[in-house]
Amino acid sequence: MSLHAIRPWRQIDRRVSRKINVGPVEIGGDAPIAVQTMTNTDTTDIAATVAQVQACAEAGADIVRVSVPDEASSKALKDIVKESPVPIVADIHFHYKRGIDAAEAGAACLRINPGNIGSPERVREVIKAAKDHGCSIRIGVNAGSLEKHLLEKYAEPCPEAMIESGLDHIRILEDNDFQNYKISCKASDVFMSAAAYQGLAEATDAPIHLGITEAGGLMSGTIKSAIGLGNLLWMGIGDTIRVSLSADPVEEVKVGFDILKSLGLRHRGVNIISCPSCARQGFNVIETVEALEKRLEHIKTPMSLSIIGCVVNGPGEALMTDVGFTGGGAGSGMVYLAGKQDHKQGNEGMVDHIVGLVEKRAAELEQERAAEEVAAQ
Repeated sequence: MSLHAIRPWRQIDRRVSRKINVGPVEIGGDAPIAVQTMTNTDTTDIAATVAQVQACAEAGADIVRVSVPDEASSKALKDIVKESPVPIVADIHFHYKRGIDAAEAGAACLRINPGNIGSPERVREVIKAAKDHGCSIRIGVNAGSLEKHLLEKYAEPCPEAMIESGLDHIRILEDNDFQNYKISCKASDVFMSAAAYQGLAEATDAPIHLGITEAGGLMSGTIKSAIGLGNLLWMGIGDTIRVSLSADPVEEVKVGFDILKSLGLRHRGVNIISCPSCARQGFNVIETVEALEKRLEHIKTPMSLSIIGCVVNGPGEALMTDVGFTGGGAGSGMVYLAGKQDHKQGNEGMVDHIVGLVEKRAAELEQERAAEEVAAQ
């Protein structure tokens, strides 16, 4: 077992939600928290959209959302779904026929607001299409597009208005005997989002999709999302997440996993523990970590690696990681395996050496996991 296994005092008690399916991916209940993203290509450009979906899936995305704004996009969606390695969520706004088309095209989920796609009859048609084609639905409440009557009632977007909107949409689905849904209530304001999600979590047992909408660029959006989503996840709220960044969707997936890894909620790939570096460093920590992050992207096995510049904290961190390297003197450092000193390694060639050790350890962990699965059968 990896030394980075969750310890009892790090365990988060997740809110108990009912389980639904988005294609083969389970959402809610005891299922792992799913990581989502959304394509930013023109949906009618099938090749570009499929390539982006595949890149996101390779980065670890469990589900990918695709915007379906018009009839041409609806036609393209069928081919995108066929080529996609992960379930596709169709993003639908205003036009109910796009929802029906998406269900028929094989979308695993429809992202809609039942209240903005027309009359009750039209809503029923979309729900029927979802039922007929085994489609789930995500109710997507957004502070920037609340219903007019709620804005008049509350004077401005606020958590209470978002919660009421979400519960109204839930009522529409349940009045039509539809239970295969999840819900989100996003805002660009961290405080508003957190308050709305907390209220919604208390009011329904539906699986919750977390997000801070329009969070910003790669750096600022990552920070805002980590604060907003991190606090909610720490409270046990959230069954699936999307980090909304003005950046490559692959970066959204990476940030999503890093948030979950930091809370011990999900592990994928190598968790690198590294120091910020200082005058004591025995090697260039920053360059080394940058190189290792790129060289180890292909590792999907959950494991840990410590890269520490000197002996102040290096040995202690290495005790808790699968592989560790601590800077020393005279151009070399100490390699730790499974928390124990193993051998010295020169700074020159250390990156190649560490990559080899990590790959070997990852293979060992995969063999151990396979053996445990066989023994459990």
